[in-house]
Amino acid sequence: MLLYPEFVKLPTILFVCTNGAGMGHLSRCLSYARQLQGQVEIMFFSLASAIEIIEEMGFSADYFVSPNWSRTSSADWNRELCFRLGLLLEHVRPSVIVFDGTWPYQGFINACREYGKAKIVWSHRGLHQADKTKSFPHQNMFSLIIKPGEVGDESDLEESDFDCPQVRVPPVCLLREEELLNRVQARRAMGLSENGRYALFSLGAGNINDVENIGESLIQQLQQAGFEVIWANNPISIKDVVLPEGVRPVSVYPLVRYFRAFDAFVGASGYNTCCEVLQAQIPALLVPNTSTTLDDQYRRAHLVSKYAPVAVSECKSESEREIAVRKLLQLTRNYVDRRCLIPMNGAALAAEAILSIVD
Repeated sequence: MLLYPEFVKLPTILFVCTNGAGMGHLSRCLSYARQLQGQVEIMFFSLASAIEIIEEMGFSADYFVSPNWSRTSSADWNRELCFRLGLLLEHVRPSVIVFDGTWPYQGFINACREYGKAKIVWSHRGLHQADKTKSFPHQNMFSLIIKPGEVGDESDLEESDFDCPQVRVPPVCLLREEELLNRVQARRAMGLSENGRYALFSLGAGNINDVENIGESLIQQLQQAGFEVIWANNPISIKDVVLPEGVRPVSVYPLVRYFRAFDAFVGASGYNTCCEVLQAQIPALLVPNTSTTLDDQYRRAHLVSKYAPVAVSECKSESEREIAVRKLLQLTRNYVDRRCLIPMNGAALAAEAILSIVD
């Protein structure tokens, strides 16, 4: 008879997230990891620089510089990625590797093949612009494809070009509904007046597109309409945004926890932001980036507008910005507090799918 229970080591899942224009890849990996806590050991290998956020959420992390910010050639960067990731794989010995990114790097592929002891999952966001899609050549390297769903998507096993199951899940959110603060709680946490009128801006990191010119015009119009403007700094932004007078910067993550403190929201229509606007159900103006991103942000924003109080505009001209602000102000006047009524449990379902292939 054993006096003490035998120690059983939990299997390890390694999350590998790329550095995108914003926090989308990292946030999705964190969404899955939070659902898996206590069931497996979790480690992160992040090309996004916000390592402190991963650690604040209770996970260990290793950082490797993104190719966007590296001065080495693509070939040299991939060789170094293969070496660094290979060292980590031999150290933590994961059963499953989850990659979230637009395209698996050659260095990632080589390191995984050399290690050879893990099942590989690709969390691959869809809704790509038609002229920017391409086929991935290594279709036999994955054990599972997860497609983070768009607004209105439900869990479904899909046909795929890959030699493995492909699972589409509903929208993936980092926080559960009960983790979002209500208006009173959020305003207290943000240090905002109970009776003030506030507009929150989150137009992206500014790493691949210019957010200042569009933002300045929209800010001025909302200030003239009587709103105090709060600007959310992005954790991975590589340059400071010059803010107009009277605009208060904040740095919080995850931002959605505090959304309901605000009367209006103005943001880019990347995947995470759209999911969060849908989840929080606050009046919003979504500004699609239609030129420098792979995903079809214009279509995504219009999908969200069917289920949440949302106006959509690219805001390229002053007249477009004026019309967009008028629509946003109308949404704030007609606003009725409500909760999202469509499935938003994509993170939990994706975590179940990942756990199902763990040996």
